[in-house]
Amino acid sequence: MNIINEVENILKKGGIEEYKKEARILTCEISGLNIEDIILDKPIENPKKIIALAKKRAMDRIPIQHLIGYSFFMGEKYKVDKNVLIPRDETELLVLKAYELLKNREDKINILDIGTGTGCIACALAKKLADKNIEILGVDISSDALIVALENINNLNLERKVIVRKSDLFSKIRPQEKFDLIISNPPYIPVKEKNNLQFEVKNFEPELALFAQDDLGIEFYKKIILNSPKFLKFDGFLAFEAGFNQAQEIKNLLKKDFKDIEITPDLAGIERVICAKINN
Repeated sequence: MNIINEVENILKKGGIEEYKKEARILTCEISGLNIEDIILDKPIENPKKIIALAKKRAMDRIPIQHLIGYSFFMGEKYKVDKNVLIPRDETELLVLKAYELLKNREDKINILDIGTGTGCIACALAKKLADKNIEILGVDISSDALIVALENINNLNLERKVIVRKSDLFSKIRPQEKFDLIISNPPYIPVKEKNNLQFEVKNFEPELALFAQDDLGIEFYKKIILNSPKFLKFDGFLAFEAGFNQAQEIKNLLKKDFKDIEITPDLAGIERVICAKINN
């Protein structure tokens, strides 16, 4: 039996929903071979390791990204561990919308990424805006998360573009620091929803990055929207990722100090990204 089929069977029996996709990722990443070589039965040096990891995934439900040590986001590898949220595909939409907001700016661009986690938003924006004079500050309340972010920044050779700082939202942002864009994918799952989450999310991803304490999950949006006007440059932007049924609530919060509010749905039709310009 081809090793891909063997891994698929193990994952399928373990109840892994995307067992075909995960079998390919696990086999390719651990073997170092591409899918064509594997299908053609090119010799694999470490099949026992692949099978062992597949069984661990199936039995313990550890996320595959934790098993291989990294995740992919916008074509780049990012180290992940239990201290950071695993990058999601829908967050790519947030990066793309932020890029559209800033791509025509000629002066130096300053960006604040609140709750940077792996650093994937900051790093992806730095890559997209590579031809600009840009500085991105990624902040997080978690020192462990910042260690991961710093490793990803270094691995992508973005030390000159992206820096990190420990800060609880704006607590360590200096009054004189001003930004063209404040961007965030904050914790937005109401804590009351914890028991409804996928096992992997509930048990292996950091609660700090997942949960808001209020019933609607908009606690952190409120705090960021309230404080961001004093840190935005003239014509600066605010950009968020939002959870299910949250975008309209966030829009209402933005109306006082922001204009040109735009909501963008993801491929599933969920109102996922919300952007607005400061009403100077």
